[in-house]
Amino acid sequence: MYVFTNVPNLRPPPLQNYPLYIQTIPTEDDLKFHYTVHTSLDVVEEKINNVGKTTNDLRELYLGLLYPTEDYKVYGYVTNTKIKFVVVVESSNTALRDNEIRTMFRKLHNAYTDMVCNPFYTPGDRITSRVFEKVVNGMMLQDS
Repeated sequence: MYVFTNVPNLRPPPLQNYPLYIQTIPTEDDLKFHYTVHTSLDVVEEKINNVGKTTNDLRELYLGLLYPTEDYKVYGYVTNTKIKFVVVVESSNTALRDNEIRTMFRKLHNAYTDMVCNPFYTPGDRITSRVFEKVVNGMMLQDS
C-alpha cells in the first residue's frame, strides 16, 4: 500500500507525489515496488486529467486498474484533496475482483480520514498512526 500527497499548498513542487506511507508484504521486493508505484503515478495523473475534462462529476474517486505487469496489477484511487492511494496485488491473485479492490480503497480512505482528523497530525507529514497501520496490515494479510 502506498499513499502519496500531491497538494500544492502542503508541499513545494519537488516534493509533490511524496510518499506519506509505504507498506509492502513481502519486504524483500521493496525497490521493485517503489519503481512500479512511481511509474504508475504518471497513469494516475493522466486519468485524473481525463476525468476532469470529460465530466464535472468527481465523486467517483476509484481509478481502477492503472496497468497490469507480468507479476502484478496496479490499482489507483484519488481523494478529493488529491491524496493518492496505490495498491499493488499479484496478478495470480484471482480472488480479488474489482468491487473488492474498490471496497479496500474505501476502507483505506476512511482510515486515512480518521487519521487526518487527529489534532496531533500535521497534514503532509509521514503517516505513523498505529490505527492506520493496523487497518492496512489487516487488509494486506486478509487479501494475501
